[in-house]
Parts: sequence; structure tokens; C-alpha cells
Amino acid sequence: QVQVVESGGGLVQPGGSLRLSCAASVSIFSIYAMGWYRQAPGKQRELVATLTRAGYTHYSDSVKGRFTISRDNAENTVYLQMNSLKPEDTAVYFCNFRVDLMDFWGQGTQVTVSS
Repeated sequence: QVQVVESGGGLVQPGGSLRLSCAASVSIFSIYAMGWYRQAPGKQRELVATLTRAGYTHYSDSVKGRFTISRDNAENTVYLQMNSLKPEDTAVYFCNFRVDLMDFWGQGTQVTVSS
């Protein structure tokens, strides 16, 4: 079982920045892929960004150029740096780790972009 603990959400004005963190209870090198997803009210959960163990990244078109996924191997932590935030980025953000073909999810952290 992999524990996934997220932090860093909050309220920010349009154009602002936030950094989300997600800590794993296992070595990050045992994680095949790390990802951030989000779910807005009344909508399905959608992919935001992924980072594989080999270092490949993928971003949804809606966040490309504004968000950056990265990791700290020593801290077993993955980050999502979010810049130039827009009201439509408002959602609950979930961290996902894929280990041995199993998915482990965090509890979610609320991000609200509003003036």
C-alpha cells in the first residue's frame, strides 16, 4: 500500500501562482508514473500532468506552458507548479502514483482561483 499525501492548495487571485506537493510513502524510484488530475464541480476528473520514472512529461492542452510537474527524489515528492492561474483552473486537485500496475490516489486539495 502506498500512502499519498497532498498539500499546497488554497485561494489565489487570477494570474497568481500556487505550488502543490505530493509525498509518497515509498521510494519515488518504485513509482512508474506520477500524475496530477483535477475535478471541477459537475465535471469528470481530468488529467493535468504526468511525469514518468524515466522523466517524460505530458500536459493537458489547457495547462501547457503554465503548469510544471517535477519531483524531488530525495524527498519522494512530486510537485505541480501552477502559474498564470485562471478561474477555470478552480477544482479539487488529486495526486496519483502508479506502482506495479496499481493506482494510488491522494485525498485531494482544493484550488480556487477567484478575485
